[in-house]
Amino acid sequence: MDFGFSANAFRDYGPVETVEILADAGYDGVELLFDQPHLYPPETDEEDVAEMRRALDDNDLEISNCNAFMLTAIEGFHHPSYVEADAEYRQKRIDYTREALHLADAFDAEYISIEPGGPIPDEKSREWAMETFVQSLNEVIPSAEELGVDLLVEPEPDLLIETTDQFLEFIDTVDSSAVGCNFDAGHLFCVGEDPAAAVETLGEYADHYHVEDIPADRSHEHTQLGAGAMDIDAFLEAVEASGYDGFVTVELYPYQETAEETARDAMSFLTEHGWT
Repeated sequence: MDFGFSANAFRDYGPVETVEILADAGYDGVELLFDQPHLYPPETDEEDVAEMRRALDDNDLEISNCNAFMLTAIEGFHHPSYVEADAEYRQKRIDYTREALHLADAFDAEYISIEPGGPIPDEKSREWAMETFVQSLNEVIPSAEELGVDLLVEPEPDLLIETTDQFLEFIDTVDSSAVGCNFDAGHLFCVGEDPAAAVETLGEYADHYHVEDIPADRSHEHTQLGAGAMDIDAFLEAVEASGYDGFVTVELYPYQETAEETARDAMSFLTEHGWT
């Protein structure tokens, strides 16, 4: 396994400076943020891509993932979603995802992570939301297949797909090998699951993993590694035992005010526990 750190904690830094800091901290990769103020697809041109590619090469850093989940450039983390009741508003998420796929391709990245549908609108049923999510994905799957960039759906508390079982129900309705799972250990812990056990179930669909700690009350608060109640080592042991040899990315976006220190402390945890 290799370890990356998500740039979504570094929104007070430029993307190139973020790469330099994470390389110096000892990470193997960086999760690029496809949102403002970093690499928002409609505002990212060939020169921006070339500059970032030079920074990655100069710092011997790989892309661990392309985060196309957050969309604060329009409204927030979860809106617009793939299941908005307003079709025009929903289309903004679909169009953004298509642009994100093309930007990932410009970086020669293999996948992007996306939200699992979104919050179910109050006036709509779960069945409607699932059907609408799949319809929305079907609008971008042809681009994903053509480019060779996969769409990794990330289960998250309070959104359409929260649990392992819900993801399995969803993936059975999708007729494309370009759709997989962005396995976020903390998210599954929040909804009462054991992330280590879930690796056996979801591992075959997971091309990328997120890790963070979570408080003992299982509230959805991304917490520094070792500062919460999760058994991080058991989770990483399960990932290693599965034969996975890709990236595990530390995602600690709430630590924006202390991003550099937080990234270094997370690496210290991984080092002290024998993972790097």
